[in-house]
Amino acid sequence: MIREEFEALEERLLSPFAMLSKNSKGRAVQEEKDPYRTDFQRDVDRIIYSKAFRRLQYKTQVFIAPKGDHYRNRLTHTLEVMAISRSISRALRLNPDLTEAIAIGHDLGHAPFGHAGEEVLNEKAKEVFSDMQFVHTEQSLRVVDYLEKRMRSDGSEVFGLNLTYEVREGIAKHSKGLKDLHDFSDSELPSTLEGQIVRISDRIAYLHHDLDDAIRAKIISEKDLPEKVKKILGDNNSKRLSTLILDVIENSRNKQKISLSRITEEVMDEWKNFLTEKVYMGPHAKKEEEKVRYLIGFLFDYFLGHTETLSGYIQSHPVSTKAKNPLKYLKENKRERVIVILDYISSMTDRFVIELAQSLMFPEPVS
Repeated sequence: MIREEFEALEERLLSPFAMLSKNSKGRAVQEEKDPYRTDFQRDVDRIIYSKAFRRLQYKTQVFIAPKGDHYRNRLTHTLEVMAISRSISRALRLNPDLTEAIAIGHDLGHAPFGHAGEEVLNEKAKEVFSDMQFVHTEQSLRVVDYLEKRMRSDGSEVFGLNLTYEVREGIAKHSKGLKDLHDFSDSELPSTLEGQIVRISDRIAYLHHDLDDAIRAKIISEKDLPEKVKKILGDNNSKRLSTLILDVIENSRNKQKISLSRITEEVMDEWKNFLTEKVYMGPHAKKEEEKVRYLIGFLFDYFLGHTETLSGYIQSHPVSTKAKNPLKYLKENKRERVIVILDYISSMTDRFVIELAQSLMFPEPVS
């Protein structure tokens, strides 16, 4: 079969440190192998065809509701992470299919309005149950494991994408913040080098494009960037991106860990601190963040007190399989209700949040 030819090519061409498709720990629910795709190629397709992936195009990266067409959103961020990850993976002769699958799935659970939305959901969850939290890494894993529906070859639908262990682990560990490692090791880093590449590429991508967008928005200019960053990484964004990718490749070749050089790590920290002060925590971002906090906080409180308004959503949620009357079940089980509310709001796009809040806040005019 074609899949077996791909697997043989991987074994012949990839590095001894690469994760071979045929050596995957497999899926939680065993499935018949695909005739023309490796397991990791199959995972890429399952993520791309998911609704959660398509919704990323209407979720904030950094700038909330930008008017320009060229600002990044959560989908373009994901694609840039994928591009960087794939370049590094190929240069190191690691598995590009595994790298791609992790990269395109890493932010599927991100809340609307970026990290501001994530913070509000986390705070609201803790207000109700102190031991609860909302972290997008956990939610991304929850999306692929539990929330997203897929259609089987026989035409039936089932909850969960049933991805391979290595892709799921890479998604869960692409950033700090995972509370429950599920069936993964306790190590903060992914066990595969491909997963470690995505973790570093995520950071490279947002430093690169957040600076570019901030310059486009005229919040800062190129000359404002710390001199050390320009001196060591390059005097324009294109040079800096190439420098970072090459640094990862040179410091990780023929090694069992993906890493940057010490000086590059230090400069990236300075770059991040600069963006935090001037962009992420700047007056423009903070002004818009207050509006976001109000909108998402309002929706959370409204759904918590008006369980019946969740009736439409829960028809396509796994909670619908737990009881004959899922709405009654949610009314009687507050903790489960909070979980469903977190699932619902985090799945929303920015514009849907605004439209829904408006419909709930304002009276409808009589026609």
